[in-house]
Amino acid sequence: MTHSGQESKTNTGQTQRVTTLFVDIGGVLLTDGWSHEFRKMAVKEFNLSAEEMEDRHQRVFETFEIGKLTIDEYLNLVVFYQPRSFTRAQFQKFMFARSESDDQMIALIRQLKAKYGLKIIVVSNESRELNTHRILKFRLNEFVDAFISSCYVGLRKPDADIFRLALDIAQVPAEQVVYIENTQMFVQIAEGLGIRSIWHTDYQSTCEKIASFGLEFKI
Repeated sequence: MTHSGQESKTNTGQTQRVTTLFVDIGGVLLTDGWSHEFRKMAVKEFNLSAEEMEDRHQRVFETFEIGKLTIDEYLNLVVFYQPRSFTRAQFQKFMFARSESDDQMIALIRQLKAKYGLKIIVVSNESRELNTHRILKFRLNEFVDAFISSCYVGLRKPDADIFRLALDIAQVPAEQVVYIENTQMFVQIAEGLGIRSIWHTDYQSTCEKIASFGLEFKI
């Protein structure tokens, strides 16, 4: 079930105030890190076999995202398993350059943190080197209190344990959390744990849903 606009209530019927935001990175704060679309672009840019690259990627990407493959190891298996006319540095630069920020969403989260003193916890599937690059380039560590990134914790969505771990680290009950996520399935998993969630499809509708939880801000 996606967000219905109803706030959670305690056993005494009192509405739980929001103290914490769980936020995805790719598709919410930034573009996706290394999506199918970007891999298709790489195939064209570097004249690769789309079928071979995608097959190899699908076999290793989960291991890559939980931090058990470095980016060099990933590229060895997916791209540089045979001689190439380009360098590893050129390909990695292309990968990293695909990341762009959603300045409206970042400004919104910063504003909510400043106004309400919210904890901001990232819950994201990201490979280590790309995650580090994105955190530093877009200064996410200036307003995020903890990064529950798959590469750091060895868990990745859709495993519900990554949300349980985020709750443990945040030290807040699920009823005080709002989660912003662009993948509907992950929204449903979080809601199954009692975490109020927003399926992010665009800035305006997300703003409206956040306001329905009693968080007021300037658009």
